[in-house]
Amino acid sequence: MTIPHKQTTTPGAAVYQNLLAELSAAIALLQALHQQAVEALALSVQEMVRSGSRDVQRIEHTLDQLLGHACLPEGQALFKALCRHYWTLDQQATASYVLAYREMWDADDKNDTEEVQA
Repeated sequence: MTIPHKQTTTPGAAVYQNLLAELSAAIALLQALHQQAVEALALSVQEMVRSGSRDVQRIEHTLDQLLGHACLPEGQALFKALCRHYWTLDQQATASYVLAYREMWDADDKNDTEEVQA
């Protein structure tokens, strides 16, 4: 004789599921905001690179903004393109942006790799 199993959901599981759903919604919203910012900056970056802009303040301001959105491949591509352009104007300043990028984003990649290998 087989005894049917009752599926019970523990109160902690329900709280966890609700928290996970809220967190997923917040992450989706954050990703959408990153995407909107990248799209808004794309034309500006393209114009600065195409025109050979020498406006250091504008370039650095844009790089500062892009640094926060380099978590998206599109943001990373714009950041790199503007860094390549800025390199021709100020190699030392560009190197500091590359270092800031590495400190901000490459550390996450290294931690992910270490976790996978462990």
